[in-house]
Amino acid sequence: MSSYDLTRQLPADHFSHALRHDVQHGLTASPKTLPPKWFYDAAGSELFEEITRLPEYYPTRAEREILTSRSRAIAAITRARTLVELGSGSSEKTRLLLDALQELGTLETYIPVDVSESALDAAGKSLTKEYPGLSVHAVLSDFTHGRGLPTGAGPKVLAFLGGTLGNLLPAERAEFLTGLRKLMAPGDALLLGTDLVKDPKVLVAAYDDAAGVTAAFNKNVLNVLNRELNADFDPGTFEHVALWDARQEWIEMRLRSTRTQTVKIQALDLAVHFEEGEELRTEVSAKFRHARVADELEAAGLELAEWWTDEQGRFGLSLAVPR
Repeated sequence: MSSYDLTRQLPADHFSHALRHDVQHGLTASPKTLPPKWFYDAAGSELFEEITRLPEYYPTRAEREILTSRSRAIAAITRARTLVELGSGSSEKTRLLLDALQELGTLETYIPVDVSESALDAAGKSLTKEYPGLSVHAVLSDFTHGRGLPTGAGPKVLAFLGGTLGNLLPAERAEFLTGLRKLMAPGDALLLGTDLVKDPKVLVAAYDDAAGVTAAFNKNVLNVLNRELNADFDPGTFEHVALWDARQEWIEMRLRSTRTQTVKIQALDLAVHFEEGEELRTEVSAKFRHARVADELEAAGLELAEWWTDEQGRFGLSLAVPR
């Protein structure tokens, strides 16, 4: 018998407090920054779904290619009773893993963890209909801050897909991976998706598409601030910038002010001045090499057990186990 429940581990005012904190600190810093999680209101989420279908944006297709060809191997290696997915969203790609684990006959529980209650609820209710006998325990939590990271009957697989690890800065990644290791018992595994270093032209195009969808996605964060904090950003006075930092090996998305201006954020009683040409960094997306993934996992107490890429070597999927 399938079952579904949702545990809320975020206080009702979590997002309001977090947004105020991030804007106050990020927009008074030099250089100015905002974390990418604020892209994803309803409009931003729709724009991102559109991005994943663009010809320039390869990561989603590349990761799906790997999961399509390797999910049965992942199931056979892990024999997981519990699948935990961090940042699950719609749980779309996860169905490939669920299919393989259910076919093997080991899967009992799926634990999707996300900050979007609507996404969790829609996916959870759908999955209980699609997978007879599956228990879905959805968790509303901000896992990047260590809130409510779940446990489950072992052996379990913790899945962190989509290359989202790259949105964390190196120190944040180290803390995050170490936190995951503490949740893992012998026999558990971490399934990690990482976008790989490649031709900078390919990388930049993926974040600066010809149709301008990523530019709209980037600027949408200003609409979020206008709505949630009663700010008066004019998105038309900012232009989208995507660039490759070869030293850090990451893509940066920025918003560049096209004129000298002062923006008022009434909810914070804050005035933010921009010089013409001044940039606000809205996202870092690190790209990885096999050795770097192995080293960062090792530093967190994990051993890289399996490594797969798509045919073109654009994206990596790794399976790591506790050392």
